[in-house]
Amino acid sequence: MTGVVSLLPEGQHGLLLSPVSGAEPHRGAEDLARYLAAGGYAPLTPRDRLLERIATLGLRGRGGAGFPAAVKLRTVRDAPGRPVVVANGEEGEPGSVKDRWLLRHRPHLILDGLRLAAAMTGAARGFVYLSDIPAEQAVRRALAERPADLPVEVVRTEHAYVAGEETAVVRCVDGGPALPTAKPPRPFEAGVGGAPTLVANAETLARIAALHACPDTAAAVAGAHLVTVSGPAGSASALIEVPAGTHLKVLADLGGHGRAEAVLLGGLFGGLYGTGWTDLPLEHDRLTAAGGALGCGALHFLHPWDCPVAVATEAVAYLSAQSARQCGVCVSGTGALARTLTAAARGGAAHDTTDKLRRWSRQLPGRGACGLLDAAARVVATLLAHFPDLVDAHRGAACPACAEPAPEDGRRFTVPVP
Repeated sequence: MTGVVSLLPEGQHGLLLSPVSGAEPHRGAEDLARYLAAGGYAPLTPRDRLLERIATLGLRGRGGAGFPAAVKLRTVRDAPGRPVVVANGEEGEPGSVKDRWLLRHRPHLILDGLRLAAAMTGAARGFVYLSDIPAEQAVRRALAERPADLPVEVVRTEHAYVAGEETAVVRCVDGGPALPTAKPPRPFEAGVGGAPTLVANAETLARIAALHACPDTAAAVAGAHLVTVSGPAGSASALIEVPAGTHLKVLADLGGHGRAEAVLLGGLFGGLYGTGWTDLPLEHDRLTAAGGALGCGALHFLHPWDCPVAVATEAVAYLSAQSARQCGVCVSGTGALARTLTAAARGGAAHDTTDKLRRWSRQLPGRGACGLLDAAARVVATLLAHFPDLVDAHRGAACPACAEPAPEDGRRFTVPVP
């Protein structure tokens, strides 16, 4: 069972106020009348004033890296040429549903955010980039009824882990395959059609629209996160909007995972965390300092019967299968990690398996064109850091949780869109 839950304080609910999930998140797609009635598509604020507000509030991007939104906006604004803005709704992480949910249920909120991003950067046109067909249908309906002050096109791609990486977005919008390219140049330098391009996550744009419409609650809007919570097969999953600083233990309890003994952070990007995870708050800097990452805000909780080696093996096997096959180091690196973990999970760990995994997890990050190789290396590094004896404990015999071969389709982490 998947649902949408808000934990934000009373008085902050509304169709445009935080939560961005809306006052009545189960009523289906929001139409123009409802959006306008709640203050949507409000007159434009002077672009520098809105940009300064975003900077003061410290709004970070919600796509994974957590980069300051105002810095990204200013960089595109100040680049030579007429900018392009793109709403990136392609969720590569199998454990995240927030962007698809927003596109399906609150398309006007994202289009409003795209309009504001265009105003702040001086962009003349925009794109909505996605792979989800119900989301595309909702966006097209919203485009047909919204105020047409910014030309916007919809580009649908095939779903893939790397398809939402910003250079893959640009490449696909320009008519090519949705595969990352070498950097530099980055999209803010030369993106769609060679123009400076803002590639902004769908939730980021939703929060820009919400804080613009309701400045009195802007701090709550900027600090809150949409978090996808999941656990073992057959357990509950949920999309939950929470204030900044909410502890992971609160989210585990709300999602029905109070017995969890570990957590996989940030989808497949933030790594595994064992002892002490209950004390971690949902904050970029604190999670980074703890050796993890918030990423897209997806949390997969491990229950007592889950084996971290099995979870790590499936995560790395999925990442290896999703490699764009463009970087030799990614193909060989993710493949080596996946094969070695799979052997260990089946009881075939050698005396040097842990040393090899540790060495590779240190050598591989930063060597691919996108973050997929980094994600695989971090899963392995954190497995060894938080469960240092577990790989060696599998030598000679697989535990029951590791007995089955690891699937490469990410099914353990996949969450249905509510």
